[in-house]
Amino acid sequence: MTLEEDLVARVDRAARKLRTSRSGFTRQALRQALSHLAALDEERRHRKGYEARPVRRGEFDAWVAEQAWPD
Repeated sequence: MTLEEDLVARVDRAARKLRTSRSGFTRQALRQALSHLAALDEERRHRKGYEARPVRRGEFDAWVAEQAWPD
């Protein structure tokens, strides 16, 4: 993996602040990035599904009584 020197320096500073290694910081950053991409993809798929089959008027009315709103 090739990284710019200033990026490596920033990662090293962040890793020191978090008391972890460069590798540990990078692993966590990659996991978070992949999780974020998965969430974006899921949102895209949901949006596409609702565009293909929009919510019908009254479709969720049966659930209104189940909602609990804090006082």
